[in-house]
Amino acid sequence: MSQGVFRISAIALVTAVVLAGCSLAPKYERPLAPIPAQYPGQVQQGDQTGQVSGVQASADLGWREFFRDPRLQTYISLALENNRDMRIAIERIQEARAQYGIVDSERLPTLGIGGNGQITRNPPDLRSGGPGSDSVSRFYSAGVGITSFELDFFGRVRNLSEAARQQYLATTEARRTMHINVVSLVAEAYFRLRTAQELQSLNTKTLQSRQGSYQLVQARFNAGVASALDVYQARSQLDSIYAEQAAVQRMQSQAVNALELLVGTSIDISDAELVFGRDQLLAQIPVGLPADLLERRPDIMGAEHALLAANANIGAARAAFFPNISITGLLGFASPQLGGLFGGGNRYWQFSPQLVMPIFSGGVSGGLDLAKARNNIAVAQYEKTIQTAFREVADALAGEATYTQQLDALRSLESAANNTLRLARLRYETGIDSFLQVQNAEVNLYTTQRSFLETGMDSLLNRVELYKALGGGWLADSVVAQAQAQAL
Repeated sequence: MSQGVFRISAIALVTAVVLAGCSLAPKYERPLAPIPAQYPGQVQQGDQTGQVSGVQASADLGWREFFRDPRLQTYISLALENNRDMRIAIERIQEARAQYGIVDSERLPTLGIGGNGQITRNPPDLRSGGPGSDSVSRFYSAGVGITSFELDFFGRVRNLSEAARQQYLATTEARRTMHINVVSLVAEAYFRLRTAQELQSLNTKTLQSRQGSYQLVQARFNAGVASALDVYQARSQLDSIYAEQAAVQRMQSQAVNALELLVGTSIDISDAELVFGRDQLLAQIPVGLPADLLERRPDIMGAEHALLAANANIGAARAAFFPNISITGLLGFASPQLGGLFGGGNRYWQFSPQLVMPIFSGGVSGGLDLAKARNNIAVAQYEKTIQTAFREVADALAGEATYTQQLDALRSLESAANNTLRLARLRYETGIDSFLQVQNAEVNLYTTQRSFLETGMDSLLNRVELYKALGGGWLADSVVAQAQAQAL
């Protein structure tokens, strides 16, 4: 009984030593963010920079509140459920979690129950009792033991466990990044589809207008007051719209295919009444300060977890310079007879400590150099991730500041192009000008109208990009809405 108590006490002591082991990892300090304190053109007003309707940051703004189109909300929900990239990201988390569990389990001893039997027949010359003794020797044992277990005095195992944990956390942030990307990609595909539908509607109206022009020119040619050149010009205008129609139909089919790939299932838009405009999105997005990105963008947080993992690996590499102490032990029973194995007088224990100390080993030194180099790489990647995030937000803010003016100018240009076409037709019908003026006016009007639709799509995508760049898209409902729901 005293031996069992001794063994339990020894295991408790070993566990305490492991948990109290020191660490040789460098003290972690977050690198300074290599970005300005404010975004270009941003004006801070007291403590209210970027706040909208009580929401403190766009990352707290749920995508259901940002995307107001019910059909788009349905597509996003389907994509988050069916998208294969999302499923892969979820399984990556399970993979990293399992890997962390494997590494972390090495911090505690592995206990097992086992038995062993050995029967040996020796030749007469090797028998312990001489030639006349029994030729067969038997040995049986059974008990509880621990496999070779490292006493983590210098924190090698603990740092490896910490590195695995940080990699797991980085994978979790990667899943959040994928979540945001899927939301934004579905919205982008949806708006491209709506733009293609609007272009198709524009082409239909333009085709009707140019068919009228062609019929007018043909009638004047038949009456002898128009030239064949006018007929060919009107026909070329008509054929150009037929060509545009084919291109727009291809664009629409490709947009549907892209959306179905993201959603993960087939969709039907034939009977859909879809609204297209900037009112489909939240009018204002809380911007905040660049420093908020460090706590809101999952890719930045994931890069910091990778940096923490590299920092822990330095500690593990440093510990390799010190002795590696491990123990193997067994407590149980042994007997030359199987039937008497568990007799009271057959108890035995075995304790096997081992110490390994590197003396001449270039691999140990190289391992530390490798860990330091990878840590420097992780620092640069972390800083580059911050700089990229800052640029994405700055670019989107530049778009928000200019798209409204551009759309207003295009509206004015469209009005002028409409009046120009009306006057050009009137002058042609009265014989003042040739059909060339009508042709130029038709081309300018269509170009302006198409540019207006495409710019409108770009302005929608820019606002989605701003929402994504600020870390939004991870939550389905805003933090404010969630708090209100929990209070009920």
